[in-house]
Amino acid sequence: MKNKKFNLIIAVCFLLLLVSCTSQKSSDNENQKVQKDSTNIETIQKSSMPTLFIHGYSGGNNSFGRMIKRMERNDLTKKELILTISAEGEVKAKGKLTSKATNPSVQVLFEDNKNNEWNQAEWIKYCLAYMQTNYDVTHVNLVGHSMGGASSLRYLTTFGDDPSLPKVNKFIGIAAPFNNFVELSNGETIEDVIHNGPTVQSDRLNDYITGSENISKDMSVLIIAGDVEDGSLSDEAVPVADALSVISLFKEHGNQVQEKIFYGKSAQHSQLHENIEVDQLVADFLWK
Repeated sequence: MKNKKFNLIIAVCFLLLLVSCTSQKSSDNENQKVQKDSTNIETIQKSSMPTLFIHGYSGGNNSFGRMIKRMERNDLTKKELILTISAEGEVKAKGKLTSKATNPSVQVLFEDNKNNEWNQAEWIKYCLAYMQTNYDVTHVNLVGHSMGGASSLRYLTTFGDDPSLPKVNKFIGIAAPFNNFVELSNGETIEDVIHNGPTVQSDRLNDYITGSENISKDMSVLIIAGDVEDGSLSDEAVPVADALSVISLFKEHGNQVQEKIFYGKSAQHSQLHENIEVDQLVADFLWK
């Protein structure tokens, strides 16, 4: 008799625990759903303006492919078009722009993914000309990682004032070697670089400064750098000072500029475009 009562008590306790866990799980799922809906509906503005994502040196589909997929899952964008450019400048398209308010993403892929920034700047130009000719695109956003950021700025300082091409509305440079891998000088700080520009300026940076008159003052800019916190003040590839070297250039030109340094293992050079915090910052800057 005592064993029966003991077994009954155990069964009741187990049942109560099961009901409690199920209720908590349901509550957690509902909270997650509310949080997601709040982010997507209340803060993100949808338009038909395309955003071009441009990979870095030796990059390819995965360089921005996974970031775009994560953003798609959160209903922040829709990947509508892939443009692949040959070394001869031929543009091959997969997909199409729908002109719908989806915050359309366009992934740009260079067949010769180890070429120089001058050629890549021309290839970006060919992509924009293709979109203007085939879809009457008048405004775009540019997002470039590493060499893709440097080539994007080369495009802006070389062709940015061409009225026959779509106007760049916003530009994001992620871990881009704008000053050709120049590190901090003795006694120089990151704050010095942000406010005054770097003490040592490479030929690449000087070219950008000379060509800055071709950049629209209406273009908003976000510059992202990574610091893995190993004492190198870098993301293991690009120094923080290098990635931030163009901030003062843009500010002096009259552009609105934001900058952000990410820290830790997830701030490593190739991990920055896999970092969900970078995803959120990019999405907020482009579409919030």
